[in-house]
Amino acid sequence: MNKIWFITGAGSGLGKGITEAALRAGDRVVATGRNLEKVRSAYPDVAPENIAFVQLDVANEAQAKAAVDEAVKRFGRIDVLVNNAGYSLLGNFEQMTTGEIQQQFATNFYGVVHLMYAVLPVMRRQHSGHIINISSVAGVVGLKHCAAYAATKFAVEGLSLSVATEVEQFGIKITVVEPGFFRTSLLDAQNVRWVSKVIEDYAPEGTAKDMWSPYDGKQPGDPAKLGDALVKIAVMQNPPKVFIAGGDALDVITPGIEERLREARAHEALSKSTDGSFN
Repeated sequence: MNKIWFITGAGSGLGKGITEAALRAGDRVVATGRNLEKVRSAYPDVAPENIAFVQLDVANEAQAKAAVDEAVKRFGRIDVLVNNAGYSLLGNFEQMTTGEIQQQFATNFYGVVHLMYAVLPVMRRQHSGHIINISSVAGVVGLKHCAAYAATKFAVEGLSLSVATEVEQFGIKITVVEPGFFRTSLLDAQNVRWVSKVIEDYAPEGTAKDMWSPYDGKQPGDPAKLGDALVKIAVMQNPPKVFIAGGDALDVITPGIEERLREARAHEALSKSTDGSFN
């Protein structure tokens, strides 16, 4: 049976790659975004019966609920939710304001919360469904200038893995995707946000913009190929709980995990020394 996908941030980047892959597979898509005209213009040749365009700012909980209701009204169900919408706030942690960090969480983390709250009742009624939450390499290892962005992605991972244990009884699966560098608009000047405060002690090393901007448009990952991979995952009987996307992501995440294991083993005795006794 063909699937119904609900994809946030579908107007460009990973969202567009995933949407196009789902459509190529013969599935139907609810494509959402804050700028509805941008989303519409990304799919000029798709038959209306195969795609629905819904305006959605994921940071707005009421909009999330309304968008899911509209999707169910249009297609009758939601088989796959892809939480992809997000942006990056880049710079040294001390140069971020608490307001900037809160805004980062409002979209990257609470956006996921809002959509999961809205979609889970639908999937419970269906007794089936698959939620795919887009995290990042930064959700596994710390990256310079990415404190707020990484914090949101670490939070998405904890949320996803925890909720997965609660909803598997209803036939609902959750996969966290950890992409490396993909050719998306994440570093585009219109999307990325740079820290606003200036602290002179950090000046000699240059700015976050100096470090990250040159990567824009030169990332190795192909959104179309990631889309194809997620279409394959969406039909698996036992999909991965965590999927690392990209050779560059494997090159960063694998040694990061191995280092944590080495440290755990190196301090095993000290860890066990904290155990209490009930004699």
